[in-house]
Amino acid sequence: MWPAGLPAFVLASTLIELTPGPNMAWLALVAATEGRRPGYAAVAGVALGLSVIGTAAAFGLAAMIAATPVLFQALRWGGVLYLLWLASDGWRDAANVDGNGHHGIAPSRAFRRGLVTNLLNPKAAVFYVAVLPGFTDPGAPVLGETLILTAAYVAVATLIHAGIVTLAGSANALLGDPDRSRSIRRLLSVSLALVALWFFWSSRAA
Repeated sequence: MWPAGLPAFVLASTLIELTPGPNMAWLALVAATEGRRPGYAAVAGVALGLSVIGTAAAFGLAAMIAATPVLFQALRWGGVLYLLWLASDGWRDAANVDGNGHHGIAPSRAFRRGLVTNLLNPKAAVFYVAVLPGFTDPGAPVLGETLILTAAYVAVATLIHAGIVTLAGSANALLGDPDRSRSIRRLLSVSLALVALWFFWSSRAA
């Protein structure tokens, strides 16, 4: 049975995903500096991470995390530190670009990073617990509706993330000069670090 609130949920999900956040900043960094192929692999990792959290929410695990301050804070700190590590790694990689301005991150590595980034994102769990239930029908099977809405959210997020990678990947052609590549990589790395700090601040009372 399709949830009656599905159209409204898709609209809400679209607006939420268009709001700048950790995924958007990191995917833009990967696509702009390494190209679209690693970027799309990262999108796949993000999608899997969101799917895992959504499925966990359907079975009550996300609610337990949101209701347990220690677990929530552990994930929150883990997510922030991981984003800062990615920013630091991007800064270090800037010193190792080749003659074409590239560093050469493997798609499999980008996929794993996308997965881990979202598994350590407690705000995703809070979204599934606090926002998603408002679009379900109390008289319908909760599990089935939750899984359908989760799939819809992951689909919306994946389309938007793929669009970000496609657009940011266009900048990759401008990074053929090693010096220019290093400067842009460092600028994007600093931007990602700032996003990590914003995430830390915005999630403190979630």
